[in-house]
Amino acid sequence: MRPMFPGDMDHAVRALLAVPEPDQAGLAALILIRADTADRYRKRLHRAHPQHGTGSVISATGGMDKAALPDSCDRSYCAAMAVFIRAYLDHKFL
Repeated sequence: MRPMFPGDMDHAVRALLAVPEPDQAGLAALILIRADTADRYRKRLHRAHPQHGTGSVISATGGMDKAALPDSCDRSYCAAMAVFIRAYLDHKFL
């Protein structure tokens, strides 16, 4: 997976906010798996993965529904961010 930047986090959290809370952990894991898979593909074949992009989290969330960013970091945004950070820290590539 490519390095994580604040924009990646925002896209991931927006994708998580677009699904019910019980589904967020699974979606967070899927986003990371897609990014990791796409990055391996890109490194091996020197082109973007046809479905999952270039290995960034932003490209891995491409095509997913995303909620709008809230005006402030409200409870649901912070909770979704925590879900994503937990998934990121638990992911096998770290």
